[in-house]
Formats: sequence, C-alpha cells, structure tokens
Amino acid sequence: MTTTLPDGAVLRAARPGDEAGILACIQALAVYEREPDAVENTVELLTETLFGPSPRAFAHLVERAGRIVGIALWFHTYSTWTGRQGIWLEDLFVFDDHRGRGYGKALMAALAAVCVERGYPRFEWTVLDWNAPSIAFYRSIGAVGMEEWTTQRLTGDALGALARD
Repeated sequence: MTTTLPDGAVLRAARPGDEAGILACIQALAVYEREPDAVENTVELLTETLFGPSPRAFAHLVERAGRIVGIALWFHTYSTWTGRQGIWLEDLFVFDDHRGRGYGKALMAALAAVCVERGYPRFEWTVLDWNAPSIAFYRSIGAVGMEEWTTQRLTGDALGALARD
C-alpha cells in the first residue's frame, strides 16, 4: 500500500532500511513527551521487531523528499469480548516542521483502513492527559476518550518482584 499525498509526500508501510528514520521519530517523540532519555530502542531491535521472522509490530510512515517525517507504529491486540483482533497504536508522530499538512490524519486513516479491510472492530491508543493538541486532533477524527479506563503498568523492580512470587 503506497499512497501519494497531495503535496507529493508518500505514505507507505515500513520496509527494511527504514529503521534509522523510524528511530529518529521515536526519539523526537520522547523529547516531545518530556522523556528525552527514555528511549532504549535501537536500529537492530527495530529490525527484529518489524522485519524479523515473526514481526511483533508494524509501521506506516510518511516520507517526503527521501526523509521519514512521520510514523504510526502499531501492533495487534485481541478482544475477548469481540473475539477478534484489533490495532493498538503505540506511537503516532510527525516532525514539527511537517505538521499541519495532514500527515497525521493520513496515517490514522491508513490504520483505520487496515482495521476495516481485516474486520478488526477496534483501533485504540493512549494519549498523555496534558497533550491538548493531540487530544483535539483525535476528537476531530471521531475518537472517544475511554474515561473510565486507566492504564496500568509494571516495570523494573515491581515487575521482577511479581515474577518471583
């Protein structure tokens, strides 16, 4: 699936060789989300995750003038209630100097199309509660906040302690 956007940028599925550009987007997103030192991912890990024998995640991207300027990184979920898979959007990011061109919406529409084509009833993600521009964008495309649900996470020592129990 490759789509040429109105300004000549290309929206497509990621392919081997895109890892460094995808990682640059992930690192820039971490800076935007006020966690500049949090990224442990590497080109090698992305290669294995996205293109290894059993891909565990997928990416769509926008490329303009040979540069990756936006990404949507996602993976499959499963709903016991619907009995079907869905898509979890892990990261949506467009570099500042390329925002306002419709790239974010194009990436979201591409993933929505994957859901519709494959019969997935859910397309979900989280957004930081302080990120008003992103929340407004998501509302503008019809997304509804799941106010009654909160994300829970185990990491580090707590994860290890529970694993030992």
